[in-house]
Amino acid sequence: MVPMRMFIALPLPDAVNEHLAQYLEPRQEAGPELRWTAAEQWHLTLAFLPEVSDRNLDELLERIARATSRRKPLWLRMAGAGAFPNPAQAKVLWAGVEHDGEELMRLAGGVRAAAAKSGVEVGGGRYHPHLTLARLSQPTEVTRWLRVLDPYAGPSWYADEVNLVASHLGQGRGGRSRHEVLEIFPLGPPSIG
Repeated sequence: MVPMRMFIALPLPDAVNEHLAQYLEPRQEAGPELRWTAAEQWHLTLAFLPEVSDRNLDELLERIARATSRRKPLWLRMAGAGAFPNPAQAKVLWAGVEHDGEELMRLAGGVRAAAAKSGVEVGGGRYHPHLTLARLSQPTEVTRWLRVLDPYAGPSWYADEVNLVASHLGQGRGGRSRHEVLEIFPLGPPSIG
């Protein structure tokens, strides 16, 4: 079987999605050079897994379950904005994530280690919590966009689960990726009873 693209992510509650979508809606038409991400696909990626083969999947599921059981649920909030790789030559605009610093970084480190130990490559560099808002086809100076997006501060939410998601390229609406949640992992030790 062909390896699948997957990612491990924290889902956003509907109220958080709706709040951010309402903030962005009147601003999106001012940026035809931006390819805005679809609100129904928003998530906070903890680890990107470019190629997961069937032979690694069972061990990956077990290791993610162990990693998430060691972490506590956490409070998060979308706030601020930035650009990758930098505002002068941006390819991606993102919304920032307010968090306590420790627990989110430990969670990301734990699920990334779980993937690596199960024989799965983890894509990307050092973890930087963010939500991708838009992509640009060529490097662009985006300081004006950051001035518009940086004041944003959304509602807080209690993140208590992590999703393993398969990303099927080109199978979604408008040629976008189609996301399929394969497994949901609660944060914290399993409840007994």
